[in-house]
Amino acid sequence: MAENRNFSPSQQKIIKRFYDNRDQLDEQHLAENVTNLYLATGEKQKAKIWKTVEEMMGRLGVPESRIKHIIEKKDPAILAEVVKDLQSGKIKKPAPPAKPQ
Repeated sequence: MAENRNFSPSQQKIIKRFYDNRDQLDEQHLAENVTNLYLATGEKQKAKIWKTVEEMMGRLGVPESRIKHIIEKKDPAILAEVVKDLQSGKIKKPAPPAKPQ
C-alpha cells in the first residue's frame, strides 16, 4: 500500500531523514524504556515495553544471545548496561543498507 503513494519532495526528505537517523532514535528510545520499565506498574504495560525493547535491540545490532538473556531475565538494570554499551561503542551498530543508485 505504501509503495503506491506519491509523496511530495518535502515528505520524501522527512522520511529519508527519519530512516537515516533511526539508529540514534532507537538508542534514545531504548534508554527511555529503561526508565519506563522502572516506573511501569502493570504487567500488561511492562510486557508491551519489553516487546518494544526486544525489537529495538535487534535493529541496533545487539547480539541475539544477549537479547535472549535480557528478555528471559526481564531486569531493567541489565538493559541499562546494554544502553551503556551502545553509547560507549562496545556494541557496534549494523551498517546502514546500501542506497540504490
